[in-house]
Amino acid sequence: MNGEVFVLGGEGFLGRAIVQELLAHGFSVCIASRRAGNFTSATSGVQHLKLDITEEATFEDAFKTADAVVNCVGLYVETPQLSFQAVHVDSARRVAERARGAGVGKFIQISGIGVDPNSTSAYVKARADGEDAVRNAFPDATILRPSAMFDREGAFFGALEAMVRALPVVPLFGDGVTRLQPVYVGDVAQAVRRVLDTENVDSRVFELGGPDIYTFREILQRAATRCDRRRFFLQIPFWVWRSLARVASVLPKPPLTMAQVVLMENDNVVGDDVGTFADLSISPKSAAEMGLV
Repeated sequence: MNGEVFVLGGEGFLGRAIVQELLAHGFSVCIASRRAGNFTSATSGVQHLKLDITEEATFEDAFKTADAVVNCVGLYVETPQLSFQAVHVDSARRVAERARGAGVGKFIQISGIGVDPNSTSAYVKARADGEDAVRNAFPDATILRPSAMFDREGAFFGALEAMVRALPVVPLFGDGVTRLQPVYVGDVAQAVRRVLDTENVDSRVFELGGPDIYTFREILQRAATRCDRRRFFLQIPFWVWRSLARVASVLPKPPLTMAQVVLMENDNVVGDDVGTFADLSISPKSAAEMGLV
């Protein structure tokens, strides 16, 4: 690519990994964020653009130097100022429209495994509707749906291990048999780079899961073993979790959201008739091999 890759949400968990991956392979990168310039030294040397995807006025000529746009902006808790519809649907459509109008060659939309336009969760539904909005605005857009992401510093597995350490009785979602396929965030970033480098992946959907599938109970049991703790696992019906999520939703930073509950009601694994890591010639890293589970 001769132009820049614009990474929207480049200062987030996945966004930082994408920026570092692209820089390591010689890409010219511009991080677009509402807080332009507020980045670590790990992302020094990149261009920074102050851009609020919810504000139409900030898009004037935003992508004129872009060869590609990666939209990994995510909202996980609604606020009085921002809704899931505004961020995941309306803003995603606006970004895709502006990118296409600017002649951008590639557009990558980050979504997630488990999206469902008929979901009772506003978050899960908005993710699905956002995919449709992007496709309508930029028909050649590539959709990436990662599973729950972890890193070497303890994201995902570390949080569950901390819970096991703290609680003598560990609550389960239902009977704990929901299957998860956690994926290393660096592998998702590598998938973004491969999409940018590959000619025949436009308009495709890729679901990105790690090499191992665990039930939620298995992950917690492994965490207890790692911590050398004997723990009792308590099955809690999903209707109780839903009630707790509704109560928690009034808090500024709720520890539990309805989206988390809804996603845990179904297996979060790679589905059929979608692209995978294998189609991008990537062998995803195992959390077990990395000593995380």
